[in-house]
Order: sequence, then C-alpha cells, then structure tokens
Amino acid sequence: MDTAPERPPVDESLADTCRVFSELGVATVYEASGRRGLIDIPLIPLLAGKRVAGPALTVLCGQGDNLMVHAAMERVFPGCVLVITMPEPEPVALVGELLAIQAQVRGAAALLVDAAVRDVDELRAMGLPIWTRFIRVRGATKERPGGIDVPVVVGGTRIEPGDLVILDDDGGVVVTRTDIPTVLEKARARAERETRLRRELLAGALTYDVHGLRRLVEGQEGP
Repeated sequence: MDTAPERPPVDESLADTCRVFSELGVATVYEASGRRGLIDIPLIPLLAGKRVAGPALTVLCGQGDNLMVHAAMERVFPGCVLVITMPEPEPVALVGELLAIQAQVRGAAALLVDAAVRDVDELRAMGLPIWTRFIRVRGATKERPGGIDVPVVVGGTRIEPGDLVILDDDGGVVVTRTDIPTVLEKARARAERETRLRRELLAGALTYDVHGLRRLVEGQEGP
C-alpha cells in the first residue's frame, strides 16, 4: 500500500464546531437533524461521561481481521474520530492497548469500534474515549486488506470520511459534511428552547400542558 500523504490537523474553525457539537450532545443533534444519522446499535462507552465530536477517519477491515487498523495508524490526525468496522459485526477484538496507544499519540479524539475491544483496564487508564459494540478477548487475524477513508455503514448509517461523528453516553450520531452548518444552527436553537423549558418545568409546569398533549388524551386544553 502506498504511503499516505500527511494530513493536517483539524483547523481551528472546525475544532470550535466540534466542541460545540460535543457540548450539545447526541440526543439534541439527532433531533435537530430531523432524526437522521443515528448510529443505531448498542454502544459501550469505556469512559462514562465523555462527550466527543470529530471528523471521521474510516477503516473498513476484512472480516475478523485488523490488518487495516494497523495500516490506518499512519493516517490518524489530531481531532479525528477513528471509525472501525467490518462487513458484518462480530465479537472479534480489532483494537487493544497497543493500537490505542498509537491512535492516542497521533491525537485521535476518540475511537468508534463496530466490533470488539480488549485490554479494557489498560484502555480506560489511558483516558482515550472509546465506544465499542462488544468487549471480547477473541483476537483478529492480520491477513485481509480492506479500505481506509472509504464510506462505511455503522448502525444503519452511512459514514463518509470527514463526516462529523458525535459520541456520548447516549450513543452516536453522524452529521454529513454538507449538513454541518444547518444542523449546528438547528441544534443550538433546540438547546435554547430546552433551556427555557427546563426553567418552566423547575417552576412547576408540565410537558403534558406545555406541549399541548392534554387535548390528545382528554380532549381539552390545559387547566
């Protein structure tokens, strides 16, 4: 395989955008995007309470094989979310401590592994946010070429290189590159509405009335 050209880090503008998306969180971004882009699989966050957003560096491995994860390490760039998958989900460990060290040293913001990881104690001690479908010790082969920076599908959502991946304890959502400005604006507006609603609820209001749901159940408006 040819040596990949050196890739620049995420620029300041995109870094700020990623920070805002991570603060907004998966649920808000998912709803603001019209309920599109959900990574609809059960994900295990190895570090609870982490919120991350970053452009995807995609890795398509051969089935049960992590050769391409090793190959992808030279392409990891600061701020990226390394998205690792196979043709079919399988509880085979594509990432362990030694691969994660390489990703962390090169500045990856997070790993999303649609397979298994192992060395979990060591991974948690490293502090690199990792979301995984499985935790299993079963090892991968290193024989089958795949693809790097190619479109992949994770949890029913297509992820292209450079699409924004947002991850937190709720799971993950993807915003396509072209939709980033629009979704960001809508997500901010939604967060502001929720802030106002939160104040109303703390003052004793009910969503049953605020959202006009009473009439659906009782055929009448609020009290």
